Amino acid sequence: MIFLKSVRCNGILFGPFNSFSQRRWKKPIVSAQTRLETRTKDLKLDKLLMHINKLKTILNIHQLMAQRKRGPFVSVQLMSRWRNIVGLNVGMGEFLHKYPHVFELFVHPLRRNLCCKITQRMRDFIDEEEKIVKEYEPELVQKVKKLLMMSKNGTLHVHALRLIRRELGLPEDFRDSILRTHSKDFRLVDLEIVELFDRNESLAKAEVEKWREKEYVDKWLSEFETSYAFPINFPTGFKIEGGYREKLKNWQRLPYLKPYVSKEVLRVRTCGGIERFEKRAVGIIHELLSLTVEKMLEVDRLAHFRKDFAIEVNVCELLLKHPGIFYICTKGSTQTVFLREAYSKGCLALPNPIYVVRRKMLDLILLGRRNTRSLEDLEEIKEERNGSVFRTNVGGRRDGDWVIPILDSYDQTAFGSLGDINDSKQPFDGCESGRN
Repeated sequence: MIFLKSVRCNGILFGPFNSFSQRRWKKPIVSAQTRLETRTKDLKLDKLLMHINKLKTILNIHQLMAQRKRGPFVSVQLMSRWRNIVGLNVGMGEFLHKYPHVFELFVHPLRRNLCCKITQRMRDFIDEEEKIVKEYEPELVQKVKKLLMMSKNGTLHVHALRLIRRELGLPEDFRDSILRTHSKDFRLVDLEIVELFDRNESLAKAEVEKWREKEYVDKWLSEFETSYAFPINFPTGFKIEGGYREKLKNWQRLPYLKPYVSKEVLRVRTCGGIERFEKRAVGIIHELLSLTVEKMLEVDRLAHFRKDFAIEVNVCELLLKHPGIFYICTKGSTQTVFLREAYSKGCLALPNPIYVVRRKMLDLILLGRRNTRSLEDLEEIKEERNGSVFRTNVGGRRDGDWVIPILDSYDQTAFGSLGDINDSKQPFDGCESGRN
């Protein structure tokens, strides 16, 4: 009878059947989640998105306040119910006190409860944005046309346009003011689908084509190098691995079906079929971001255009594959993609009128509680016009006030009754002035 012996070493049982076995090395998994966690972060764009999220929250609060028909102000008690609607992680009262240049808090003269209204400066900026949107209506019509020209069948869902309405700069009633008004260009099908009547080939030119022409003329590059290339701008600290430059160079030269070219059947199994299909998706997303006001868009809302634009790929994974073109920011509750070439030092390189107004709103928000002395002066001027306030001097007494001292029994016998004091019509500086 043969006895088999086994030896335990460092917690691993070795015996005749596993003495030659080795631990299997597992290849690391490369997925969209791992790429998102290990990506090189752009701190300037992250900080910018945090401020933009605050602006969106404030505009959502203003929209809820505008829906109230009783007046331009709302009680803070009622606004506290909107905390979950606007997505605040702090109390509504605390949030309103942080931005005195945006929200004006006051006590109601009759009900004696705390109320809030939008300041005049913030209201002026909101009205200015609405005015610019009306003036740039022809440009907005061209944007919608270009989106329809990029679609597979020349149609788009109105719901998808409504989700990116503010990013495109469209008015709130764009369905009536743009789609219904310009009936020669658009047609509503089943009330939720908009269709383009005829293609305008003069608009069939992507924004990246301007950059390609400039590179071809200024840098004297060949047409083979620039015809299908994209501007690459890596974030600070990005590590370029071995062989990455050669792969990127070959990808820049790879031809693809451009966004406004009539759709053809692209065989994925042919030579370079998958790469060409993904590069066409990159071109469509690049053009869509170029049409937005701030060159940024939420990834979840971008996914609503997948079927209409025929980009049946994982959008998040596709964006992470090209860190020199796109940047995904995870600040906030959703993921947001930026067009890297459009930004320089945390600001838009080529600002547009709508962006300029929104930047003014953002600067007003970034003031926080600073420079509040100017707000106090404005309030005093308003109250002085109503004749209900007096300025206070250094001594603590207001000009024009009568000072009536509190007299003890000795003072009352010395000066008499208060009626004698009123008959004298001479103000007192204090109790000591009446003695002797």
